[in-house]
Amino acid sequence: MTAGTERVRALFQDRFGGEPAGFWRAPGRVNLIGEHTDYNEGFVLPFAIDRATTIALSPREDRVVRLVSTFDDAVVETDLDRAAGRDFSGWTAYPLGVAWAFGEHAVDLGAQRGFDVAIDSDVPVGAGLSSSAAIEMAVAVALDDVWGTGLDRTALARIGQRAENIAVGAPTGIMDQSASVFGQRDAAVFLDCRSLAVEQVPLGFDAAGLVLLVVDTKVEHSHATGGYRERREACERGAAALGVPALRDLTSADLARAEALLDEVDLRRVRHVVTEDERVVDAVAALRAGDLAGFGRLMYASHDSMRDDFEISVPQLDAVVEAAREAGAVGARMTGGGFGGCAIALLPAADAQRLGERVTALFAERGWRAPVPFTVIPSEGARAL
Repeated sequence: MTAGTERVRALFQDRFGGEPAGFWRAPGRVNLIGEHTDYNEGFVLPFAIDRATTIALSPREDRVVRLVSTFDDAVVETDLDRAAGRDFSGWTAYPLGVAWAFGEHAVDLGAQRGFDVAIDSDVPVGAGLSSSAAIEMAVAVALDDVWGTGLDRTALARIGQRAENIAVGAPTGIMDQSASVFGQRDAAVFLDCRSLAVEQVPLGFDAAGLVLLVVDTKVEHSHATGGYRERREACERGAAALGVPALRDLTSADLARAEALLDEVDLRRVRHVVTEDERVVDAVAALRAGDLAGFGRLMYASHDSMRDDFEISVPQLDAVVEAAREAGAVGARMTGGGFGGCAIALLPAADAQRLGERVTALFAERGWRAPVPFTVIPSEGARAL
């Protein structure tokens, strides 16, 4: 039994009494490359990490829903009728939003039973590792099991995204939920965000003696706030001006035309997304060819584009990437929606601790909050335990 399972079991027993019907687990994710391409119907390349949300859940005989978590141990009580009416608040919007979103996928909520659920997570909140999707997908796979809905993994990812967009109010794409449900060990999830086609791409990091170091800068962000929304609106304006359904439909050859039609800011936003889509495709080709050096160069180019064209980096993220570059890391970039969160670096396993120590010292020198460096392992996706 994992530490997360032990924590939710104890919390469930303490608050609700008895044993839960089962335990479910869904991981967070790190995005290797492909940032802000998802809602532009483009390509992304995340993987599921070995940090996850674990839940204990039991169906009830009535329609009451009771929720408790290790990050807010007060029991919240509601019912499926209120969830169906989108009566959400606080952190419970994530699990209750998932229950509501099942009703958006031809599941008759009026025929379902309520449930008791205890939630624990070791995915850092606000770090760009998709702690929200981990909660959503753990609840989604659990309800799919106990309600017997028989939905496929793509439908569960859509349910999580719908909960995020409507119940939580964050205008995110479907990458995070897809990475959480489709993850496999030692592989990345190559997702076409238009067709939702998924391919598993072997990474080969371990065989090459490489690890992925994550540095949580402790600069917190929120997707429900303005910067993310402004970038999305700029992309929509760019697609409309260029006469395409989404920026996915453009290539670098279209950027000269974009320059004539867009103001300077929107042009840069469009240029990032167009070139980032191309970098994702090139990155997949590099991984399949075993060209990890080429893959690393694409990581650095991705960060430069996010810093300069999309303007979603912050000094702390730039400092991690530059420290990684100076240390000879294969590649490095910020990851997640931006404005804070984490940076990642691909480097030899023997060098990871040294880079973490260098970044920690650098942050102290500059008077920044102490970062938290840790390595992550490409791991299995959402499942019953």
